[in-house]
Amino acid sequence: MNSDIFALTYEARSVRVFDEERLPSKELLCHFVDCARVTPSAGNMQVLKYKVCCDADTVKQLRPLTRWAGYIKDKKLPPDGKEPTAFIVICHDKSIGAVTPFTQMDVGIAAQTVNLAAREAGFALCMIGSFDKDGVRKLFDLEDDLEPQLVLAIGAPAEEPVICSVDETGSIKYFRDSADIHFVPKRSLEEILL
Repeated sequence: MNSDIFALTYEARSVRVFDEERLPSKELLCHFVDCARVTPSAGNMQVLKYKVCCDADTVKQLRPLTRWAGYIKDKKLPPDGKEPTAFIVICHDKSIGAVTPFTQMDVGIAAQTVNLAAREAGFALCMIGSFDKDGVRKLFDLEDDLEPQLVLAIGAPAEEPVICSVDETGSIKYFRDSADIHFVPKRSLEEILL
């Protein structure tokens, strides 16, 4: 079976090299958030809030608060001059409800929805869970009840990661080859069906 949603999902890989010449507008970023806004939410609590960031100065301050590509030790990603041009920070509003495993699922649902919306619009992102929460909180002057959960780095893709099969070693670690192509091993459908 081949469908548009499968193709879109297949193409919506994490990108770590961006074209800094093509910038997403604030309106487009807000559209991505609006797509996430209407997704399912645990108990329909809607505890997530979003900080959209696309002005160059703030983007420049946010970049060093993020850590990228933990499996790749011998290369700086993203490379200088090929960095994301926008960010969306997903926060949990604790004044609405506590952080629970169910509300954590909301973060994943929202992030993937933004990912698909961005890809459909010709942009790409990388979901970053490794970031300086205190630094992000301070940069955006977030209230105490707003807990940063995930940073979405967004920009025009300057690479197309390739999905490959998990090899005989069973390693799921993504890697870059000598041509600097990014490969992402995925288990086969047969391996994940119970």
